[in-house]
Amino acid sequence: MRHGMAMCVAGTVLLMLVNGCVLTLVDKGVSLAPIIVSKDAPPFTRRAADELATYIEKVGGVKPKVIEGLPDPQPEKAIWVGFQPKLKELFPKTDFDFKYPEEILIAANDRNLAIVGRDRWDPQHMVVKANYSGIPIEGWQQEFGTVNAVYTFIQDYLDVRWLWPGETGEDIIKKETIAFAPFEYRYHPQIRSRFGVFWNTCIGDPRGTISLDWSRLQRLLLDSSNFMYRGLPSGHWTGLSLKWKELHKTHPEYYALQPDGTRSGWPGADMPCNEWSKLCKSNPAVWDEWLKDVEEQLKEDPARTIFCGGVVDNCRSGYCVCSNCLAWDAPEAELRRLYWDGLSLEYVAMSDRQTRFANQLARKLLERYPDKDYKVFLTSYGPSLPAPLKNKPDDNVIVLHASSWFAEMDEKDPNSPVGTTYSQEFADWAAAGAKNLWWRPNMSGYGGKDFGLPDVPFGRFMESLRHAVKNNCTGICLSVFDHSWPTQGPLYYLMAQLAWNPDQDGYKILDDYYRRGFGPAAGQLKAYWTLMEETRNRLVDGKLAYWKAYDEGFFKRASSLLDEADAILGKEPEIYRKRMAHVRFGLDFTRLMVETMEMKEQYKAGKDIKIADRLREDFKKLKSMIDLPGAKSPQYMRIAPSVSQDNWMDPNKL
Repeated sequence: MRHGMAMCVAGTVLLMLVNGCVLTLVDKGVSLAPIIVSKDAPPFTRRAADELATYIEKVGGVKPKVIEGLPDPQPEKAIWVGFQPKLKELFPKTDFDFKYPEEILIAANDRNLAIVGRDRWDPQHMVVKANYSGIPIEGWQQEFGTVNAVYTFIQDYLDVRWLWPGETGEDIIKKETIAFAPFEYRYHPQIRSRFGVFWNTCIGDPRGTISLDWSRLQRLLLDSSNFMYRGLPSGHWTGLSLKWKELHKTHPEYYALQPDGTRSGWPGADMPCNEWSKLCKSNPAVWDEWLKDVEEQLKEDPARTIFCGGVVDNCRSGYCVCSNCLAWDAPEAELRRLYWDGLSLEYVAMSDRQTRFANQLARKLLERYPDKDYKVFLTSYGPSLPAPLKNKPDDNVIVLHASSWFAEMDEKDPNSPVGTTYSQEFADWAAAGAKNLWWRPNMSGYGGKDFGLPDVPFGRFMESLRHAVKNNCTGICLSVFDHSWPTQGPLYYLMAQLAWNPDQDGYKILDDYYRRGFGPAAGQLKAYWTLMEETRNRLVDGKLAYWKAYDEGFFKRASSLLDEADAILGKEPEIYRKRMAHVRFGLDFTRLMVETMEMKEQYKAGKDIKIADRLREDFKKLKSMIDLPGAKSPQYMRIAPSVSQDNWMDPNKL
């Protein structure tokens, strides 16, 4: 366990009140403790302090004052956000020297509440550019311990829930009194790259606007290994691959020797940005040039800590066949099919070559910057999915395992000659000594995710995450979910909660979701989402057509459960009915999408004009239910661009 909680006094709050050993923040509309934040607190911490005040008001009915800097005189009671030296005096037995990345501490005695965490930032370099838009992000930090401690306090101690983005997804339990017996809670997350749970939810990325605040409150957005903010286009390529046009004439030896004796850059030489050009990775001059590139990156962004040394895309083509590179490969490794211009053959997996290259770069980095916690990014991808046999990744190498395994643990690597599963390959990397593994599935569309269908494999996801965490997972980068909240929302919530703390019981998280979201109809909603999960799994396991799984019997049962819930909630607060409308919208969309899918197959088979006319009408209805990129409403669907943006639903293609 990486967290612990200790109560200084046992018994009920009433007994605490009698004995005087309780901290009361709000009592019957009166705020008894202001929030104190340091004058030099970074912007995100200052924002979190304001949000804390807002949520105390939402729960307790009164907003505490936020004070910047140490007040004189000091108030009798206070909430301290972020570490300040005064805390060591107020909590003499508490250790404020954080030993772990992103460590948080929430502690209360009878007069003070401390909400603090390990924060790291460079005051001279707190502006970075958003990866996709180039928008400057001000106040950026390397670690946001205090901010995530505040959101942990709001969720776990003020008992607030953010079930989905927007007002209807927020659940508040109002209280006359907000009081706590003395306690101390510490935690540090194993998974330090969490933004990838919603890959396109980044500050400055217009695709993720709908979920930006939600992701931040869920402690996904502000993690300590968020390399996407550093302007890295992907984990796939190094700077040298992108510099083909600039360097290949003066330094052809940097690039992969091809079987025809050339260093042509195939297959990337003709690409607009040459990102497919492979390198001669055994060449020491390449390592030195890579280090120069790192130095240039650090001039532009001194706060960067992760540097690419990964496999470029088009991962099975164009590898170097010089004698030195070939000597780096393990002759006993399993065979994988590789391609060169005009040549295809079975050759050993490239994992040892890629690992040795990443280690060379990592050692150069450590030698050049011995006092920095810099890391090299290696992509286990395509022919380097199997674990290396001869080379152990250095401690400052991150291995991103890019497979197709997300929910199905028995999903086999189709390129493995012995039928090894992707999940086993992940575990093999851990057994080979990889201490920093990132789980990066290129998720299949088997369950209808891209079409916005209820692709919610709750149990299978939990099993997969447990496996990843057990095998040194420190990062999650999922192939994009498209923010289809009405049909996939509970899965998003589960993923977010477990990414922050995978030690939790996922089924208890879901039960809490149903209870907080739907009150007395929680049982019906649990049955509804269980039906969604079971149907999805039946679809995937049986490789069924969508309309065979989501048949009339399915819709009859799903509608019946929602009708039961509506009847139960008839005289309950309006918020429940709004949430039910959100879920009902998802079921209506599912029915229309499945109907459209079936009709499209019928049209392809017969080119019936009447079916084409009906399809055009369904396309219009579907588009009216789909939100546009950059919009901010979770009450609509967001699905894959290939489906929604005049491709799959293009009436001109009928």
